[in-house]
Amino acid sequence: MSARLTNMASILIVEDDPKQLKLYGKALRGHSLTCVATGSAALKVLASTKPDLIILDNILDEGEKGVDFLPQVKAAAAHVPVILISGTLKIREQLAALQGPRAAHYVLEKPVDLDEFDKTVEIALTECGLGETVAALQSLERAEKIESSEPDRRFTERLARQHELIKRLRGANERPNISAFARDFDVSRKTIIRDLQDLIRRGQLPEELYPEWRQEADAD
Repeated sequence: MSARLTNMASILIVEDDPKQLKLYGKALRGHSLTCVATGSAALKVLASTKPDLIILDNILDEGEKGVDFLPQVKAAAAHVPVILISGTLKIREQLAALQGPRAAHYVLEKPVDLDEFDKTVEIALTECGLGETVAALQSLERAEKIESSEPDRRFTERLARQHELIKRLRGANERPNISAFARDFDVSRKTIIRDLQDLIRRGQLPEELYPEWRQEADAD
C-alpha cells in the first residue's frame, strides 16, 4: 500500500503530563499534533490557527485547570469540537462542562480507555464541528427559520460537500479523482476544484494532496 498523502486531522492537545502525551501520540499516530502544557498557551495557538479537534486535560501546568479555560477556548474556536479529559471532576462538574453554548462535546475520565478514546476522536472528527454546522443550517432551512434564498442554499450545499470531501480525503492513499467526485456530487469538475482550493487555503487539507491547486487558482 502506498504512503498516505495526508496527515489526516490537525489536533491540539492541551496536556502537561509527558506520559499522557506519549499515550496520545501513539493513539493518534498519523494525525498532525500540536501539544501545549497550559490553557494560556492553547489560547495563543488558537489565535493564529484552528485545529480540527481539541483535547483538553483538566489539571494543567502552572496550576491551571482546563475546565476554567473551556469557555475561552470555545469562544476562540466555536466550531472546533473539544474532548475534556479529567480524573478529578465530579459527576456534577462533568455535566456542567457538557452544558451550554461553550461546552465540551465529550468528557472522558482518567485513566483513559484507549478504545473509548479512539471511538470518541473518530466521532468528534467526522460528526462534530463542521458537520454539526452543516446539519444545523440544513435543519434551519427545512424549518424555514432562516432565509432560504438561492445564495443561502448554495452556501449550505457547498459546506456540506466540503465536509464530505474532508471525510473522504482524510488519510487517503490516493490523490483526489476530480471527475469521480464531480459525478458523486452532481456538480462540475470546476466546482470540485474550487472546493479543494478552499479546503487547502483554510488548512483543512494539505497542499500535497492536490499540488496543482495554486496553478488552478491562478487560472480562475
